[in-house]
Formats: sequence, structure tokens, C-alpha cells
Amino acid sequence: MSTIPPQPCPVCRAAACVPFGLFDNQPYWRCTACQARGLDPAWYPDAQTEQAVYQQHENRIDDPGYRRFLSRLAEPLRARLAPGAQGLDYGCGPGPALATMLTEAGHDMALYDPYFHCDPEPLHKTYDFITCTEVVEHFYHPAHEFDRLGAMLRPGGWLAIMTCFQTEDARFARWHYRMDPTHVVFYRAETFARIAEMRGWSCTIPSKDVVLLQMPVP
Repeated sequence: MSTIPPQPCPVCRAAACVPFGLFDNQPYWRCTACQARGLDPAWYPDAQTEQAVYQQHENRIDDPGYRRFLSRLAEPLRARLAPGAQGLDYGCGPGPALATMLTEAGHDMALYDPYFHCDPEPLHKTYDFITCTEVVEHFYHPAHEFDRLGAMLRPGGWLAIMTCFQTEDARFARWHYRMDPTHVVFYRAETFARIAEMRGWSCTIPSKDVVLLQMPVP
């Protein structure tokens, strides 16, 4: 049993991270407060490695299968949006298919991605909703990122997230999601509930691997 004292969690900031295990000779932590799991930051990939992996992705805007995948988030989000609501696709990648789908539905969309749409101007505006599809598992500083995203949302705004929830520790070693070298943090439903509770947001999970976080209305 490790004697290492609990460390601050990068997701919820609680001093509750304990060793989780070695997987492919890399150390992982577990937060006893929010139930997140993650890779030791000393083992995070560098920017060059990250970008090389991202460039291998083939997520085309016109791919019907990819659109069906994204509709798992788009449909429950659209049901909660007012006509003409303004949004930001945060971490949109080289082919912003979700932003295209929401634009087709009548929403004004901005784009940001640190590698493919790196103009910081959209980060200085506010929005009715922000989408993060297959993004939060890449966050090196999740608590900071969630604070920043929340600050960009108007009262009553929505932060819509899609990520593969981590549910079974027994399968973690061979879990496909963990084996992507750019995935460094893994969330459970309890994790998102904690993220929301800390900030006074509401938390809804409308379907598998999708969470909708809503900002309070004064």
C-alpha cells in the first residue's frame, strides 16, 4: 500500500488524489472526492506528439456516421436552446462537423481549437452555449478549463460535453479510451456532478457519455 499522501485533484481541486495503478508502466491517480482517474502529469505527451495524433483523425464534416455520432449531443442540446442561440465549438478540430450541424440548425457558431483554429478572439466573447465533443479528456488542467468555459457562458447558458465515461476499474488496463496517448483525464457521472456542484451549475446526463451543464440564472 502506498504511503504517498493525497494530492490535489486537477479536476475538483480536493486534496484527495491517491495512486490508482501502473498501466503500460505509466502511473495513474484516482480522486476519492470526484472519482476522476488520470495520468500522472509527468507523463503527459508534448505538443508535437499531441498534434501528430490529432492529424491522424478522419472526422469529415460530410461523414453521415460521424454526424450520427455527434447527434447524441446535438439533439438533446438543441432541444434546450432558443432559436438563434449563439455558440462556441471549443476544441473543434480540423473538421468542425458539430459546428456545421448547429449552423445548419440556425445557430451562430464560433470555433476554437489550440491546434487547428487557434485565433484567441472567440475566447474573449460570451455565448449561450459551448460544445466540447471528445475534448475534456485532453485537458491538462481541467479545473482551470471548466472555470474558463463557465466564464464564457451567459446566465442560463449550456456547456455540452461528450466524452467516454469511465465506469469499470477492472477494464481500465485494456480500455481503448485510456490507450489513446492524448487522453489524460477520465470522468465518471459523479465527476461531472461534482464539477457542477462546485460552481452552482445544474448537471443533466441525457444519454450515454453526454453531459449538459447549465449556468445559473440570477
